[in-house]
Amino acid sequence: MAALISSLARSEDARSPGEEEVADSGEIDFNEHIRPIFTAHCTACHGGVKQAGDISFAYRDQVLPPDGWIVEPGDPEASSLIERVTSEDEDIRMPPPEHGPALSTLEIERLTQWIRQGAKWEQHWAYEQPQPQPIPTVSDADWPLRPMDNFVLKRLESEGIDPSPNATPERWLRRVTLDLTGLPPTLEDRNAFLNDVDVSGNAAYERVVDRLLGSDEYGERWASIWLDQVRYADSKGLGMDARRNIWKYRDWVIDAINRDLPYDQFTIKQIAGDLLPDPSVEDRIATAAHRLTQSNEEGGTDDEEFRVAAVLDRVNTTWQTWMGVTFGCVQCHSHPYDPFRHEEYYQFSAFFNNTADSDLDEDWPAIQAPIDPAEYPEAAELDHQIASLRDQIWQREYQLLDDDSLWQPLVDLQASSSNATQVEVERQGDHDEYHTVGTVSRNADFTLEAPLPDGVEQLTAIRFTAMPLDPASAVADSEWGFVLSHVEAELLVPGEDQPQPIELSHLAIDEPNPFYDPQLSLNEKSSNGFAAYTRIHYPRQAALIPQQPVAVPEGARLRVTLKHRRFILAAFALIAKRGHLAVSDDQRFTDLLSDEELSKQRNRLAALQQQRDKIPSTSVPVLRELPEHLSRPTHVFARGLFLTKEQSVTAATPKSLPPLDTESTPDRLAMARWIVSPENPLTARVAVNRFWARLFGVGLVATEEDFGSSGDPPSHPKLLDYLAVQFQNEYDWSVKNLLRDIVLSKTYRQSSKVRPELLESDPQNRLLARGPRQRLPAEIIRDQALALAGLLSDKRFGPPVHPPLPDGVWNPFQGGDRWTTPDDGDADRYRRSIYTYTKRSIPYPMFAAFDAPSREFCTPRRLRSNTPLQALMTLNDETFQECAAGLATRMKNASDQPREQIAFGFRLVTCREPDDAEIDELLALQKTVGGDDALHGLTSVAGVLLNLDEVLTK
Repeated sequence: MAALISSLARSEDARSPGEEEVADSGEIDFNEHIRPIFTAHCTACHGGVKQAGDISFAYRDQVLPPDGWIVEPGDPEASSLIERVTSEDEDIRMPPPEHGPALSTLEIERLTQWIRQGAKWEQHWAYEQPQPQPIPTVSDADWPLRPMDNFVLKRLESEGIDPSPNATPERWLRRVTLDLTGLPPTLEDRNAFLNDVDVSGNAAYERVVDRLLGSDEYGERWASIWLDQVRYADSKGLGMDARRNIWKYRDWVIDAINRDLPYDQFTIKQIAGDLLPDPSVEDRIATAAHRLTQSNEEGGTDDEEFRVAAVLDRVNTTWQTWMGVTFGCVQCHSHPYDPFRHEEYYQFSAFFNNTADSDLDEDWPAIQAPIDPAEYPEAAELDHQIASLRDQIWQREYQLLDDDSLWQPLVDLQASSSNATQVEVERQGDHDEYHTVGTVSRNADFTLEAPLPDGVEQLTAIRFTAMPLDPASAVADSEWGFVLSHVEAELLVPGEDQPQPIELSHLAIDEPNPFYDPQLSLNEKSSNGFAAYTRIHYPRQAALIPQQPVAVPEGARLRVTLKHRRFILAAFALIAKRGHLAVSDDQRFTDLLSDEELSKQRNRLAALQQQRDKIPSTSVPVLRELPEHLSRPTHVFARGLFLTKEQSVTAATPKSLPPLDTESTPDRLAMARWIVSPENPLTARVAVNRFWARLFGVGLVATEEDFGSSGDPPSHPKLLDYLAVQFQNEYDWSVKNLLRDIVLSKTYRQSSKVRPELLESDPQNRLLARGPRQRLPAEIIRDQALALAGLLSDKRFGPPVHPPLPDGVWNPFQGGDRWTTPDDGDADRYRRSIYTYTKRSIPYPMFAAFDAPSREFCTPRRLRSNTPLQALMTLNDETFQECAAGLATRMKNASDQPREQIAFGFRLVTCREPDDAEIDELLALQKTVGGDDALHGLTSVAGVLLNLDEVLTK
């Protein structure tokens, strides 16, 4: 195995140098010869985490001039590196004896020769842009069917290994049908294909692949793989793990894959669909990919902590899913092995830090997605008109609210509280501010009273500015926000016993898309209204506008009462803890209520909203950016802890990779385009490697989650680059074209029979000397059984379903989260596995037994296990018992002869003809178990057939 790994670590046409070879016999390659030495011996103490002596072998600038001094290119004798690794003094030698053995003679020779040749430093192979590769020339020119076959055969020929013969047509048919659709071929498919092969040869294979790629089942199969990457679940994960209504995103993925949405657009829409020009309903639904983060509605938790955790999860998921790099390591420190610095992690997190969502029960912001996709265009047009009108109205109002020249601040303020909450007043510049002292109590009402400024003869608006208790620190460390549940205003006129109520008619606020309707602050029966929900970074403002200008008698005082009735997570009162007042006598505030054009716009807005509400829709959480003036700052977290913030940073990508488009605004959309830009060396490689791994059981890079320096090298680096370049350029990011090319290759068509001579040296088939053979994924095992039993429903899309579940499994924290299994015969009982309700805290037992992830985090690849529980599941689970009975019924209906019945079932499940011995053995089982009850015996036979290794393996 060690010999194989060494072999895989070099180019297809490279020769493994032995210890007796001298390094100066040829050109030294940094990535092949030098980087492994640094990784093995140096980076533990001189890497990205620990940089003893301020030296790191992860970064060129700390090793080579002009900034570094460890190596003098061209002069090994003057290089400290050679001096230290060759020293016989244990106090000087590197690595020190307590940290590992000295370098071997060959390693020292390689370092010396590398320096003598100029110490050329190269990026790790994965960070270099993939290059077009010439098609290798092979001895057996008749073997390849596709150019990729030449790369595989060239490698096999260099190892002195012959490829395997072709799989039989029916074996290939079963393999490709399971791989592309997740379902087995029907007997009709088998018979038609065998006949077509006899007539058309290779063209028959092409027709099968085109048919499978064009089927609806194709999208369901490959969407399941994608949902592992983006940690899709129908529940929130933490705390109560309550339900989350996000199935529209799952349906979008299926549809996008079936439509062969180019992978670059598939990427951009999920990361930044909301920032596209005139985004469609589907563009917005796509951004739910990053609303699949876990949230915690448990009482007493800090929602900012979990909002930050969600932002960092988006960073880690983006890098793992699209670029296959363990960027999450950089949250706490610079990467141990790869050239990613600690601060670069937070620069990248700034792309996600200004979305409006927070860690809340409500999953806000959300869109109303039409149930029927046919109504998407109408809904999108209405949404566009509504958003445009709302923004126009808001801009008119905000222009006046934000113009300080229209406002006169109040001084000599008096403040009191309705309960134990203490408030004090202090002068701040030209105005007085109230602020709370100590602990605040729920349901506090603050009464603010101040004389009106001289010269104010009428009152057209009152501006309330709500502030963090500590404005200086809240910008970096937000405080709990507020909800102004109700507001009242009165004039206290000298000589009058009763206050004069001010009839407030409208609130103009400082954001266009608030969580709560600010007008609810004028409704005494509501507990919602103008809010900074749930956090506050900056001062927030609202103009309280009376229905008519209010005449101000001489000496009148203004009294404003602020009522708070909201708290969150059982422990945190949402109260405006600091604030001040200003007034205006400008007629333009009153005009906002009577302006004819504004009135028309408001009426039009209400009519459009009514029209939109008539479209049956479901709520879907999505991404949405905060307005620029409320954007959050992003800081580096010392040791990764969000409570210990260091320097402020702005959005950027790592310097070791190609830069963002300098003409673009550095936002999520620019970042998404950077990920799929031709200059990004990772995205295409990671994608083609993932598709390859699903087809062959292991990727060309086995560590799908780690393309970095600590990951496995590619088994066929030139093939990987060839496929990546083809995927980007020739296929124009078409996944269907890529898969079509692979499954029609001679490499894929090989027999999967394991040859004894390769079993020990290449057990994982890294050399691709045979066809793929591995156990099926959990979803395919279940879907295959349902299909073979004739039970599988072809119903598609919609809310998640609840197939049979073992007793005692369903015990959720949230009592209202019920698992209601459909009755026998109900189509929802037999839907494809992708539609099964996914609850993170209670994984579906059958899926968990067969290594499906809980979807709490991104899962780039599933690690296959082999446990007795799996056999117990397929033999005893209620669904599999129903499938055995269904298959038995199909067998019984196929013929009156027991032998023919069993032969039919065998062909159905294996896609091949049984031999006489196999039929005899199953026939004996039927008679032994069933006796006079033929159907009972057939059910036992069906159970055996569904549990054959040949059936559970492709």
